[in-house]
Amino acid sequence: MNWDDLRIIAAVRDEGTYAGASARLRIDETTVGRRLSRIERSLGLRLFEAIDGVRRPTRQCEMVLAHVQAMAAHADEIGRIGESLPGPMGRLRVASTSAVAEEVLAPRAADFLRAHPGLTLQFLTSSENVKFSRWEADLAIRLRKPDKGDFAISKLADVRLYFFEPVAAGEGEPVTCAYPEELDGIPEAQFLRTRRARARCVTDNIRVIRTLIQSRQAAGVLPEYGCAALIADRRLRATLLPKRRDVWLLVQNHLKRDAATRVTIDWIRTCFQEFPRG
Repeated sequence: MNWDDLRIIAAVRDEGTYAGASARLRIDETTVGRRLSRIERSLGLRLFEAIDGVRRPTRQCEMVLAHVQAMAAHADEIGRIGESLPGPMGRLRVASTSAVAEEVLAPRAADFLRAHPGLTLQFLTSSENVKFSRWEADLAIRLRKPDKGDFAISKLADVRLYFFEPVAAGEGEPVTCAYPEELDGIPEAQFLRTRRARARCVTDNIRVIRTLIQSRQAAGVLPEYGCAALIADRRLRATLLPKRRDVWLLVQNHLKRDAATRVTIDWIRTCFQEFPRG
């Protein structure tokens, strides 16, 4: 069933002629007759009878029209949904690492969504970059500037990095937490290489590294978000690294002027405003 075809049934019933339905729907009279014949063949029913030059609905047609009227009412209600929700509407997919989503975005997401009831955010969290060129996400927060791509890109922040190690020497050297080889280019990995310590725990999950550091038996580098408790712990030594980690925002080009996207971009920038931007 095609909704436009079903509207033809209602128009013929209301106008009484193909010509009247044609004028009402602004389509050719021949098209009205052809499409109505197609509906009758599809349903196996005769919908109208010609009586004194007027198309009169059959009993089966009245049964069909009862459903058409209900569908029209539902269509009107769907069209009014947007009227009841103030502000921009839409569903946006935001890709980022789990740490950024958990430590930076999530704590501020509830207030943002409550302020914009027409918006829905879908967080896509992974250590792997989504394929932005295949539209797997609408916005993405990257911790490394992409070399190229057909999207809008802007810098969000320069995140400070800290090397944490226990103050008191325990039995043996602290366990060194390092990042996988594919992340050798990041400042965290570059700093750890200068210390020439053998990596005993390898992971890209900063929650794992943070938990080990909290045991005061491990050492590792973490971004400043989510590290307030570690910095305040006097049994840990926090050394600020000279290099920082860039944070970049990627936006699909076709969404740059979309109202829902603009509001979400502004919110993401607010989430990172406590971090400096060079």
